Amino acid sequence: DIDHLNPRVQKELVEWLNWLRTDVGFDGWRFDFAKGYSADVAKIYVDRSEPSFAVAEIRTSLAYGGDGKPNLNQDPHRQELVNWVNKVGGSGPATTFDFTTKGILNVAVEGELWRLRGTDGKAPGMIGWWPAKAVTFVDNHDTGSTQHMWPFPSDRVMQGYAYILTHPGTPCIFYDHFFDWGLKEEIDRLVSIRTRQGIHSESKLQIMEADADLYLAEIDGKVIVKLGPRYDVGHLIPEGFKVVAHGNDYAVW
Repeated sequence: DIDHLNPRVQKELVEWLNWLRTDVGFDGWRFDFAKGYSADVAKIYVDRSEPSFAVAEIRTSLAYGGDGKPNLNQDPHRQELVNWVNKVGGSGPATTFDFTTKGILNVAVEGELWRLRGTDGKAPGMIGWWPAKAVTFVDNHDTGSTQHMWPFPSDRVMQGYAYILTHPGTPCIFYDHFFDWGLKEEIDRLVSIRTRQGIHSESKLQIMEADADLYLAEIDGKVIVKLGPRYDVGHLIPEGFKVVAHGNDYAVW
């Protein structure tokens, strides 16, 4: 707990960040609990240390309905993420973790895949508004792991990775899933597809279907991903596409 408005604090933190960058070799920052200080202060640290990448953890509660599930419209939630990036500098390296997508995806894979198409027909998380500034993830050290504060459904984790590794945004892979859960090969396959097809943070997303048991989307006209247990989707897949990855209730063409 320090006073980020204190000039001495700012000066010494900037010096420390620059030391980490120039002497140690780090080139990006993760701003932990970024709600604890203003975006104006974060901007000082970014501008004066010039990282190549910076991502903020801004976790706030989604809007929930009487059934205890997230409302379909989460615009205020993702607007808060967008506001932080705008204040720190939208043309710079600042990004935020896409907690909106995380919260919606958590519920969607439990038989409510219709949630993955927002009221405007686009992705309902931050990636639907400003994908270049959204860092998507399935779980992290707070939500999953030993803290287990907001875990992704454990039997559907690969559906989460099939989503974030084929979609716009900058996907982030959780250490535990990659090294401890025996999912390395499956995740690697999706990463290689993303790399080979040139899918990037601003790729074009076209949502083809979004029903309870089926989510189908095309990215950049190169990749098609399916989530959900429905298998009779062959008539929806354009000619020339072939399955290149598949697993528990997901497939990629």
